[in-house]
Amino acid sequence: MNDAPLEAERRRLEEQGRTVVIVASDGAPLGLLAAGDRAGEGAAQVLERLARAGYEQWMITGDNVRTAAAVAEPLGIAAEHVLAEVMPAEKGEAVARLESRGRHVAMIGDGINDAPALARAQVGIAMGSGTDVAVEASGITLVRSDLGGVEAALRWRGARCR
Repeated sequence: MNDAPLEAERRRLEEQGRTVVIVASDGAPLGLLAAGDRAGEGAAQVLERLARAGYEQWMITGDNVRTAAAVAEPLGIAAEHVLAEVMPAEKGEAVARLESRGRHVAMIGDGINDAPALARAQVGIAMGSGTDVAVEASGITLVRSDLGGVEAALRWRGARCR
């Protein structure tokens, strides 16, 4: 994009954890649309408890690097554990790479783009608000979109995903 003010605004929005779409006409940028999800209330605390219990957290996302970093940082996910700009089919491959290093993997997802990784992981956990494809691909579905349910699911499953 050659429009400096729009480019600066795009970067600013991505650094806030937003996914940005450029609106253009005849190749000329007109503006930006920004969308984003917020981590659920208490998500950082859940991830902190899981880390203390020995679970590593990884983020595998199709979002760009800036957006992914902005989402991961307040959740306490280490920058080296953030895999960004990952296509849906590659998410399953990323899970396979973690497993090939001797890790037991639990994947949490809610979208059609997460389905390959949910199906590949030893424990696939779909958020109940997710797509039917994500729910079908997972072994466990949480009715509420609350990461607190992940702790209970891992205890119930007896999973050792560390």
